[in-house]
Amino acid sequence: MNKYLIFVLSLLVWGCGQKGQQRLPILGEREPVTKEVDGKTVTDTLYQTIPTFSFINQDSTIVTDKDFDNSIYVADFFFTSCPSICPVMSKNLLKVLNKYQGNEEVKILSHSIDTKYDTPWVLKRYANKLGVKGNQWQFVHGTQRDIYGIADKYMVYAKEDAQAPGGFEHQGWLILVDKEKRIRGAYDGTDDNQVAQLMQDMDILLGEYKGGHEK
Repeated sequence: MNKYLIFVLSLLVWGCGQKGQQRLPILGEREPVTKEVDGKTVTDTLYQTIPTFSFINQDSTIVTDKDFDNSIYVADFFFTSCPSICPVMSKNLLKVLNKYQGNEEVKILSHSIDTKYDTPWVLKRYANKLGVKGNQWQFVHGTQRDIYGIADKYMVYAKEDAQAPGGFEHQGWLILVDKEKRIRGAYDGTDDNQVAQLMQDMDILLGEYKGGHEK
């Protein structure tokens, strides 16, 4: 759990200095990399990125990390029978979808942590109930190993727990990922103010690319 604590602390530091900021921080682990450039030794920073993945979506179609190339996206972890935070998170993600509807540079990726029950058919029913159509918002199913493994890369805590509501314990983060697959923000998906901040930050992130500042 130590790295999740470090992640939360980094968010608090980021939030304290965010006012007036027009470029988002890059969150997660990082390491210095030394290389030769034009005969000179320079040190660059290698940032944590989301690794390659392959899941099945609500339409029983394979979805991979390549489907999110050239797009920023918001990722979350949920399950369709969740009796606690998931319904609120999904309703707030609808706000994101409605704002960026039809924008090919913006996508949403929801991973089900109930790998036994949430088959593509169940995910399709859930998407239909929300009124989600098209492929801008993907709901994906995978093996427990793959889903929980990728949650770790997004710095989101999730596990089966018979004592937790619905049988699963998980965080309600909405994770903002840039076109280079780097984490650029994390927001409480149950908090209206933080969801509003997410959309403001998405505008800033899109502006970074329009301004030619991506690195």
